[in-house]
Amino acid sequence: MSSKKIVAVTDDSFEKEVINATLPVLVDFWAEWCGPCKMIAPLLDDIANDYDERLKIAKVNIDENAATPQKFGVRGIPTLMLFKKWRTRGYKSGCHVKISVNCLFG
Repeated sequence: MSSKKIVAVTDDSFEKEVINATLPVLVDFWAEWCGPCKMIAPLLDDIANDYDERLKIAKVNIDENAATPQKFGVRGIPTLMLFKKWRTRGYKSGCHVKISVNCLFG
């Protein structure tokens, strides 16, 4: 993770960091071996800066945290989910991140 504004989330911390967050949270489900996941990382840094104090960015490594992706039906990566007020408000899979976030959150 390159930006200090992006938080790593685990199965154990997901409820505290995402479900109970006061801000909307954009969750990136990813894996170290995933090329497209690495491609969108700089875009997530840009989004973290663009939406600073209006949106929290979290990353869940699916290899180390299998329960959370399964709970939310993640079938492919990268997958982005927007959580707001304890609920999933949007879902995008693939590399079209910046446009998707603007559509989900903007």
